[in-house]
Amino acid sequence: MPLLSPVTSLRHYDGQAHAHEHDHVQIMVPLNGRMELDINGRASFTDSSCGLIIPAGARHAYQAQAGTRILVIDAPESAGLDKLRRFALSPACRQMNEYGNAQDQLNLLLGLPTVLSSRRGLDLNQLDTTLAQSLHQPWNTTRMAEMFHLSVPRFRARLLELTGQTPGHYLRAMRLQRATRLITQGISLEACAAQVGYRSASALAYALRRDLETSARRLRLPIH
Repeated sequence: MPLLSPVTSLRHYDGQAHAHEHDHVQIMVPLNGRMELDINGRASFTDSSCGLIIPAGARHAYQAQAGTRILVIDAPESAGLDKLRRFALSPACRQMNEYGNAQDQLNLLLGLPTVLSSRRGLDLNQLDTTLAQSLHQPWNTTRMAEMFHLSVPRFRARLLELTGQTPGHYLRAMRLQRATRLITQGISLEACAAQVGYRSASALAYALRRDLETSARRLRLPIH
């Protein structure tokens, strides 16, 4: 039965490679992760900084990182949906979900600017794993960028596109998340600071107040 109006669904990917084609258009809006595609012999990708329009009838093979989640809009052929196009996602796209009005979502996506250039991938899972294993070490944007063979400006721009955070904010959020967990487990503030990369207990205490509006004492209070 032909598709008469847009339909939105949320899809999860397992890291396996697949290939197919269909007689309707697919508009892909990644919420996290990255997918590599071959569309009629043309290499492409989509991640949480850029969506993708796959025209009806286009044969496409794809492989996504395990855990990738993509909001997919299946739609009938129409003007603006007849060509392969990658478009820049706006902050509003991060609020989209499978319960929204599919036509309204499609109208929003059709108005977004085209992404013309291919960009080197930035694997957030790799970044998270490496940082998590060495939060106690000194990190700066240059060191993070070198992990992906990117210049500092390119790394900063890609991370901002993918997460909405600068490298400094991203690292600080990871450190404070780990610190709050350790503090609630009864670890001293001095030991927590050493484990997550703060130079002193007072520096960690200041960061907790500034960023989380809390303190070690509050975090240790029993929950009733």
